[in-house]
Amino acid sequence: MSELVHVHAETPQPRRIEKAARALRAGQVIAYPTDSSYGLACAMGDKSAMERIRQIRGLDRDHFFTLVCRDLSEIAEYAKVENPSFRLLKSATPGAYTFVLKASKQVPNWLAHPKRKTIGIRVPGHPVARAIVEALGKPFMTVTAVSGDDRSLSEATEVREEFGNRIDLIVDAGATGIEPTTVVDLTGDVPEILRPGKGSAEAIGLEPDHIS
Repeated sequence: MSELVHVHAETPQPRRIEKAARALRAGQVIAYPTDSSYGLACAMGDKSAMERIRQIRGLDRDHFFTLVCRDLSEIAEYAKVENPSFRLLKSATPGAYTFVLKASKQVPNWLAHPKRKTIGIRVPGHPVARAIVEALGKPFMTVTAVSGDDRSLSEATEVREEFGNRIDLIVDAGATGIEPTTVVDLTGDVPEILRPGKGSAEAIGLEPDHIS
């Protein structure tokens, strides 16, 4: 079975968080808690670990990973951020939002959407997720951890039962919710909510008519 590392949900212990960061650096696949549910993660640029996650989740090539960043300045390294988008991102990060942005030249072609040249990016509000990306010192790639019947997993024990030894390490910080992040498309002239979720539209200055 995969290794279970227990951490405090609000004040995660640095030594235990570093264990998760080391696993990512070593090319391993981990599960960790997010603002919405548990996620599966691997280091950015690790195509082998990325392929493992695709196989674990049964994902096709049309399913793209989200890049988890430390802060707004790191977003600007991997995405093209215009001034109006910058203000929205500043008000929404960290938080339960995923942003679709035009990818910068720093993003490998195989990670960006092949036709639109976009990338999904988030700066998590969950203390454990934030601690992991801070300890790693660079972004990592993630997808939602879901069951075989496409149900988001909110407990580390559920993740372990679902994936067993197909993943290497699970960071257990207790239960999360199951409501997904709010997905906001910032590639056009006007921000557009592609998927309503946990993040409030009103909190980032958007109205319901921005929802597609």
